[in-house]
Amino acid sequence: MAASGKGHENWSSRSAFILAAVGSAVGLGNMWRFPAEAGENGGGAFVLFYMFCVLLIGLPVLLSEVLIGRHGQSSAPESVRRLARDSKAGEGWSILASMGVFAAFLILSFYCVVGGWVVYYIGVFVSDLFQTGVAGGAFDGRAASDVEGLLPGLFGNGGLMVGLNLGFLAVTMFFVARGVSSGIEWVAVYLMPLFFVLFLAITIYGAFTGNFGDAVTYLFTFDASKLTGEVMLAAVGQAFFSLSLGVAGMMTYGAYANRDTNLGETSGIIAGADTAVALLAGLAIFPIVFAAGLSASAGPGLMFQSLPIAFQAMPFGSLIGLAFFTMIFFAALTSSVSLLEAPTAWMFEKFNMSRAVATLIVGGGAAVLGVLSALSFNEMAEFYPLGFIPLFAETNFFDTLDGVTAKLFMPIGAILTCVFVGWIADAKLVDQENGLDGALHQLWRVLVRFVCPVILSVILIYGIFG
Repeated sequence: MAASGKGHENWSSRSAFILAAVGSAVGLGNMWRFPAEAGENGGGAFVLFYMFCVLLIGLPVLLSEVLIGRHGQSSAPESVRRLARDSKAGEGWSILASMGVFAAFLILSFYCVVGGWVVYYIGVFVSDLFQTGVAGGAFDGRAASDVEGLLPGLFGNGGLMVGLNLGFLAVTMFFVARGVSSGIEWVAVYLMPLFFVLFLAITIYGAFTGNFGDAVTYLFTFDASKLTGEVMLAAVGQAFFSLSLGVAGMMTYGAYANRDTNLGETSGIIAGADTAVALLAGLAIFPIVFAAGLSASAGPGLMFQSLPIAFQAMPFGSLIGLAFFTMIFFAALTSSVSLLEAPTAWMFEKFNMSRAVATLIVGGGAAVLGVLSALSFNEMAEFYPLGFIPLFAETNFFDTLDGVTAKLFMPIGAILTCVFVGWIADAKLVDQENGLDGALHQLWRVLVRFVCPVILSVILIYGIFG
């Protein structure tokens, strides 16, 4: 892999860039949040509007972010600064990327906590596989209430929560410290194909052993009466968050893209793959849940509580459970690597330090916040760091970080990105980067300049006052 003229490494190929970017986008937002949101918001009405929103909002903002990175060939804030400077605009616009870098750092700290839950369930199913064997259902002889209680039991063990969080973070740091070619790209090139193999296998398993027909009907039957304003806003938010926008990750990855990569076409592939994974997540999870007679509206507990119960009644339940959470681990790791890379790239370029040192500093800071987040479910459950603000009243440390990033930093950063690319940056420079022409280019311009900022502003306002 060659370095760029400005000292930045490049992806070895367009396919490596696509796999890395898809890995960044495909994570717990798709595998955990999407099925939970679909279940809580009426199924088909939410899903179909979500797909529309990916095209209307997600894809235009995604292309805007990667073109900034490719033009700047540097960390996200410096890439914005360079495009602003080349456009004879104020370099203060780099604040939009700085917010994204900070948001990525905050998200990383609590994202690894959830990654630790995934590791825990891998261990649970490995243990159960040895106890119950391959052929039967999972957790043989155990009451459903015991299986459902696994997650609350984990929450009650502060030491284990902290240890799992730090372990997941350490693995993430290992790959980021190795650099783009030996670390980040390696994770993408090897783990993402394994992820897709496991994903398709589990989806096929669910189709044959679960209630696949009801799942398809639930996910793709449009019922206009369920398309309320709240459902539409939830779908818009999921489309935005599932693509990992507003956290500088796509700008950072775009900086490693070669000049001959068509960003418009590549962004379409990334958005399409991300959406396909979200839909397949529903088709993998809901047939199993429905076959067990469980509710689709279990919310965040759908993956960590309902599914393990469902695996009790399924053939090869322990083996499939292990494969499922291993798949989730791969998806979570590729996303956490992206979250760590954004602030790490900024730090080692800004302060002229080695990548390894920058990784240790950023990872160390995330570890401190991660410990506090991990303890939010037990020892520090009643610690409300921003309790004096009505929006975060009675919100623990974990949920506060989630709320600050999701409701404030991410939508504000995305709005500023649209304004910067659509109105401030030199149109000729932008057009040279985006890889679009004709009607598609004009449509993208209209969406970035007018549609996306308005809709994202609605999300921001609703997040604060809704």
